[in-house]
Amino acid sequence: MPHSITLANLYKEYRLGEAASDLLYERWAGWLRHPFQKGRAKQVDTIWALNDISLDVEQGEVLGVVGRNGAGKSTLLKILSRITFPTSGRVEVTGRTAAMLEVGTGFHGELTGRENIFLNGSILGMPRREIMQKLDAIVAFAGVEKFLDTPVKRYSSGMYLRLGFAVAAHLNPDVLLVDEVLAVGDASFQKKCLSAMDDMRGGGRTVIFVSHNLAAVENLCSRAIWLDNGQVRMDGKPRDVISTYLSATSEASSLVADLTTVHNRRGNGDIRFTKLEFLSPDAAPLKFLCSGDPVVLRLHYHALKHVARPDFEVGIYSDLGTLLTKFSTWIDYQIEAVSPGAGHLDLVIDCFGFQPGRYYLSLCLKIQGPSYFDVLEHCVQFEVDASDFYGSGKGINRYFGLVFFPCRWRLSVHHDSDLVEPCLQS
Repeated sequence: MPHSITLANLYKEYRLGEAASDLLYERWAGWLRHPFQKGRAKQVDTIWALNDISLDVEQGEVLGVVGRNGAGKSTLLKILSRITFPTSGRVEVTGRTAAMLEVGTGFHGELTGRENIFLNGSILGMPRREIMQKLDAIVAFAGVEKFLDTPVKRYSSGMYLRLGFAVAAHLNPDVLLVDEVLAVGDASFQKKCLSAMDDMRGGGRTVIFVSHNLAAVENLCSRAIWLDNGQVRMDGKPRDVISTYLSATSEASSLVADLTTVHNRRGNGDIRFTKLEFLSPDAAPLKFLCSGDPVVLRLHYHALKHVARPDFEVGIYSDLGTLLTKFSTWIDYQIEAVSPGAGHLDLVIDCFGFQPGRYYLSLCLKIQGPSYFDVLEHCVQFEVDASDFYGSGKGINRYFGLVFFPCRWRLSVHHDSDLVEPCLQS
């Protein structure tokens, strides 16, 4: 199959602290600001945003690009869309290219939504008749019917986004470049965008999809690459790339916490938490945690004396501080006593039913009364990543709320005869 995109030994260097001066008027403006700076020697720090990238993308392939912020993902898309140019290397993109990189990219603020649709189509080389055929579908997708003849400078960022993606997706580009900009849309719009890209996958168009939504990358993309410090660390099947990326980049401290260094705690200290670990069911340390995973929370403690009937509590909070659930041995696992010395208690959770996002964990050790031994509030922060828990290709995400419950559906079809016969018998 022919290649839509070919990159060979691609480099992109940026000079820190300097503004780009590719245009003549920018160079004149720089000279007017610093007219006598030419002869001065100046030490300039540089950074390689892209460092020797070679890549071929076949026609009709949907390529996902993952990596941390600053890895070079957006720089790569800007070079592919010719917004910026590489320092060195070869770039070949075959066919019409549409890019959705930032809110309002490619729009003229003084023109109306309708005029911008025709402007973008003309830039892509489409005749007016073809644009007219697509107009209704674009407007319906974007949901801006009432504002179609309003200058887009008066649009909200959400309207900008919807119209921009609708134009990019419906004007039949051969190559579509989509950055993390989808993250700013509402859940309903994100669903429409992902569905549109799924249709493109079956339509023979090439899509480069940059996103931190790893479930979307896994479900939509036929291939993925992991960018790290401007280099391709891995290229392969999305699931393999995502698994390796998460394993390598997840902070170990987020799933293993040394609690002896926590000073913001209260209680008499007769028993204290010393360590918290997130483990797999076979007691292996977890490097990342996905929605629906089985997990074991191992609570290490140290007791100074014999304590009868202690209660261990674990509270999990949202990133906004809302208590989502609390586990307590007082409810279902009464401990008769703990002896002086070190020990640990395992909290076994068969399905960690939290949606992707950031959460906080609090710990408490007490006896009824209450009398507190150790209280640590919001002492551990951890991340939950998306997963394809049901194997349906849809993924678990925050659109469905804060938590999810594993479930099954059952459909029973009632025929008309089933409803009529009891009536006849009576």
